[in-house]
Amino acid sequence: MHAWTSPALPDLPGSGADVHLFDTPAGALAPTRPVRDEPATLYVCGITPYDATHLGHANTYVAFDLLVRAWRDAGREVKYVQNVTDVDDPLLERATATGRDWRELADSQIDLFRSDMTTLRVVPPTHYVGAVEAIPLVVRRVEEMLDEGSAYRVPLPAGEGAGGDDPGLGDVYADLSGDPLFGTGADLPVDRMLAVFAENGGDPERQGKRQPLDPLLWRRSRPGEPDWDGASLGTGRPGWHIECACIARAYLGPLVEVQAGGRDLVFPHHEMSESHLRAITAQPAPVLLHAHGGMVAYEGEKMSKSLGNLVLVSRLVAEGTDPMAVRLVLLAHHYRADWEYTDAALTEATGRLERWRAAMGLPSGPEADTLLARVRAALADDLDAPTALAAVDEWAARALEASGGRPGPDGAVTGSGGAPDLARRTVDALLGVAV
Repeated sequence: MHAWTSPALPDLPGSGADVHLFDTPAGALAPTRPVRDEPATLYVCGITPYDATHLGHANTYVAFDLLVRAWRDAGREVKYVQNVTDVDDPLLERATATGRDWRELADSQIDLFRSDMTTLRVVPPTHYVGAVEAIPLVVRRVEEMLDEGSAYRVPLPAGEGAGGDDPGLGDVYADLSGDPLFGTGADLPVDRMLAVFAENGGDPERQGKRQPLDPLLWRRSRPGEPDWDGASLGTGRPGWHIECACIARAYLGPLVEVQAGGRDLVFPHHEMSESHLRAITAQPAPVLLHAHGGMVAYEGEKMSKSLGNLVLVSRLVAEGTDPMAVRLVLLAHHYRADWEYTDAALTEATGRLERWRAAMGLPSGPEADTLLARVRAALADDLDAPTALAAVDEWAARALEASGGRPGPDGAVTGSGGAPDLARRTVDALLGVAV
């Protein structure tokens, strides 16, 4: 599956610092690897394409776009993988409810997502991988897990037509009893894990499972559902968590330096996908750091597809909002913070963008080497975008004050020491804001 076109990243003098991130299981800042001769490896969980990109989605992808930019600025090659869960229960349910073919619905929303990411100037992943195209990877790994005893079969429910021509094989589940580290990431009591698992597509009450929390690896064919050849598994489709584990293993190798996504993925998704990674890599710690973004609310509730309280990136842009103002709305909040979108926040971001453009269009301005250093330091410190924005605000205010608040003739970006040009390249390369 193809991603989207990458924005051009301007060159900057020198290089950035090693990045530290807040590691969710540890509850503290931790360094990413300073290694220069090995790629930085990043896995960010992608969309389930049954609704367009809302600001909650964009908050995650813009946040970890900062990580990609900071790593590159520090001189590291980046191998970045993002998946698309282009077959899953929520997608199939939405397709049925709207009378659309599930494939057409998925394709249209993936195209819109690509457009939104291009508009927001997000650097695309190295590999953009759909669950459907990853099915052969999943089948092979699940077969290995069965052979090794870390997975087992559960008989299909009788009388429902499950399993197609070969119902005897059953669904396949992971056996979490063989993973002593399961649950250490989320650090939740069992009763809470069971409740959250059930709320997020899990089936703790399924008869025949060895443990209520054991997650589905391969779902056998059901009437009216799409299915694929699963070789010795029988026809069916993959579970949610194994999809990400197999894609990460295939495209990033045995170590994922940073596994990232929204905080709502901490459990069950990231906990279970890392458990699967332990099984298929035979490594106790296949993920170095777990980074999670905060939740975005609107009108008093977390922005979510189920509630329908979505502020869509594409809709804001169609209504005439500058995409860079949308990006600045997101960058105004630390990626780990929970926050609520308001029209006033967009107005403030639009004003900030106008001030930056005016200042960086001057023929001269205050030296910008210090600005570059401050932005680099902020991003190296847990992607602290608000601190970086404040540094740019201060530079722009000094530039405008010195000029009497007037942009230069014809918006020329020149001047003593090329300061406005260096400021412009700084916010473009590191913050992703084109001014």
